[in-house]
Amino acid sequence: MRMLYAAIFIAAFLSGCASTGDWSSDTPTKANSKASRATRVNLKDQSVSKVYAPSDNLWIRIRDGFQMEPMNTPLEIEQVRWLAARPDYVNRSMTRSSRYLFYIVQEVNARNMPTEIALLPFVESAFVTNAKSSAKAVGLWQFMPATGKDFRLTQNVFRDERRDVVQSTDAALDYLQRLNNQFGSWELALAAYNWGAGNIAKAQKRNAAAGLPTDYESLTLPRETRNYVPKLMAYRQIVLDPQAYGIVLPDLENHPYFVAVDVGSDIDVALVIKLAEIPTDEFQSLNPSFNKPVILSNANQQILLPFAHAEIFQDNLKQYTKSLSSWTAVQVAKTESVDQAAKTLGVDVDTLREVNGIPKGMRIRAGSTVLIPKTNRRPGDVSTAMAENASLSLEKPVPPASKCPKPAKGAKGTKPAKCVPANNAKTTEKGSSKGNSSGKNAASQHKSASTGLAKSAKNGSSATSASKNGSKGVSKSQ
Repeated sequence: MRMLYAAIFIAAFLSGCASTGDWSSDTPTKANSKASRATRVNLKDQSVSKVYAPSDNLWIRIRDGFQMEPMNTPLEIEQVRWLAARPDYVNRSMTRSSRYLFYIVQEVNARNMPTEIALLPFVESAFVTNAKSSAKAVGLWQFMPATGKDFRLTQNVFRDERRDVVQSTDAALDYLQRLNNQFGSWELALAAYNWGAGNIAKAQKRNAAAGLPTDYESLTLPRETRNYVPKLMAYRQIVLDPQAYGIVLPDLENHPYFVAVDVGSDIDVALVIKLAEIPTDEFQSLNPSFNKPVILSNANQQILLPFAHAEIFQDNLKQYTKSLSSWTAVQVAKTESVDQAAKTLGVDVDTLREVNGIPKGMRIRAGSTVLIPKTNRRPGDVSTAMAENASLSLEKPVPPASKCPKPAKGAKGTKPAKCVPANNAKTTEKGSSKGNSSGKNAASQHKSASTGLAKSAKNGSSATSASKNGSKGVSKSQ
């Protein structure tokens, strides 16, 4: 068997949890930044069925953890009315949340945060994992590229952890805790998450200089930020008393929806789907961060599988004797066209272009990493350095230099033809290595990046916005 699993912990219950109705596990405090509290099992010698929860209603657990005070302002009332008038939209987003809410609530509880925070993805993305805003914020928590790097969310050729359910949740909660410590209230922390900590601090200074209060409701804020907390509190109100607004919440068990499986060898996405016996869209909903058709073991990756299918995957994997991965990665030595690179690497040009998403007419720059079919010459797994730092840089070919015609001898009154120099090659980066950027980037995380609600009520898309609600919207939805 070429795929090994590291035992991170054995899922269990805390002493006395059955009497309190709370679910937990003996997950150790993570020393590795990539380790998570997601329910994980060693499939070689553990059974997924050992993981269970004594309480069967997650909504009760969420309500019990509410700590924020209702605002009862006209803005909150307006947002509640807006949701109540769109029960189909609310039901769709609530149903989508069923895959992720248990893990998020578990993390929120572990940090002693208000469980209202677990509802924030309803505001940000309507729980669409591939949601993308006009400001290029992506994922459940709508991380901007720079802020994602600040919180060590890898964005490269192989994966974008801003879309990773586990990693982005941990990063978002880290960020919100930092903001709450800075501003001393969850309302201000949420406003800073949306508008940026620097902007909130400046707004407070302006109010202080004018002798005005500096709490959330007293600050002068952009319309989107002014509506941001009322939107969250509207969801709080719906969850607290859905019948009062004609909303039927889907049944959510207080139980892990997914299990995180550690990857010990590179494995194709298509093979995971086959062995787990799940639909492709189910796999993609749980694993939206993967950019390529292979999952890399040296990237410290996890595969999230539906709880009921993890054992199926375990059994089928034990019986599978063929190669687990059909892809590898190489670094291009020199800048050349896709046709030239395909000849150099000995691969089909259409395959090279398609799997790496290279548009026609673009050249691959030297130092770029490309995915190619695995051969006997390249049988091993992708290296750690490449898995963590791979980038693909493309450029347009330089047009040939213009030839300037010489003026005819003896010609008078004729102006010499103008020579237009060749344009410099235009470079496009597709995927960058993981790293940290300045704190200023983190402070401007959600300026004009959070998602709203209105368009999806009309067409069924998930994370969009209306001018009424003052948000920018997303370009991708389900």
